[in-house]
Amino acid sequence: MRLPNWLSQHLAAFRAILVATVALGLAYPLVITAVAQLPGLHDRAQGSLVRAADGTVVGSRLIGQSFTDADGNALPGYFQSRPSAAGDGYDPTSTAASNLGPESVVDTLAENPDDATQSLLTQVCSRSKEVGEREGVDGSRPFCTPDGVGAVLAVFHRDGLTGPVTRAVSLNQACPATPFLATFDGVPVECARIGDDLSAGVVTPVRGNAPADPAVPADAVTASASGLDPDISPAYADLQLARVARERHTDAAAVRRLVDRYTAGRALGFMGEPAVNVLELNLALDRDFPLPARG
Repeated sequence: MRLPNWLSQHLAAFRAILVATVALGLAYPLVITAVAQLPGLHDRAQGSLVRAADGTVVGSRLIGQSFTDADGNALPGYFQSRPSAAGDGYDPTSTAASNLGPESVVDTLAENPDDATQSLLTQVCSRSKEVGEREGVDGSRPFCTPDGVGAVLAVFHRDGLTGPVTRAVSLNQACPATPFLATFDGVPVECARIGDDLSAGVVTPVRGNAPADPAVPADAVTASASGLDPDISPAYADLQLARVARERHTDAAAVRRLVDRYTAGRALGFMGEPAVNVLELNLALDRDFPLPARG
């Protein structure tokens, strides 16, 4: 007996769904799971988890984390990671960058600190100042003020965009701060008064006399695109080496050997840059050079 045409079509569709479900929903995942257990792939398939000496999972070598105290201050006995814009920092559920670009140089000033926002330039400047103070090096950078904000003026001209300068305001230094420049083109520089309309001024970054090659490397002051980068550059690790060795009461050469051990070279020998995995390095420090007890 021949089935009705509509029923034949439904049965064919059902058979196609059944075959696709078995092949793609069961067989394919099982094959991929089996392949992932092969030597060399198993660790990556399990999330590249990192375990402490007691076997406790403390993180992943693919996701960075902060080494700070409850108040967000850097723990002096540990290598510090690069900044993160993912949530409150290294939050895998909020992976993101700041979305601020090179033209983000003017802060939003407000009486209420919760309403104020920092430009990308000021974030870089403040981080560089903080790292410089922590590591005992010059934290100055071009276009940054000594107090760690963007060195940017609103410059007013007699004829709008041209003519003699009639007024200059340090946009990122709210009164009563002392402006980073006393004068600009012969005109006294003012601090920024919150609420003043300065939109008619020409935004003018001032380079200053900081070295062209700052002592604090770029990855110490900028977040990665994902906000989850687990690595720092060898240059940033070198900058922190003396502090960590001092806090752990050991010599810098011993710490350097650990840094070298956890430094990965360029992929395939030519792609990317060498990188130091901060989590693995700090775990090795705790194992080989435990922090002295605080009396």
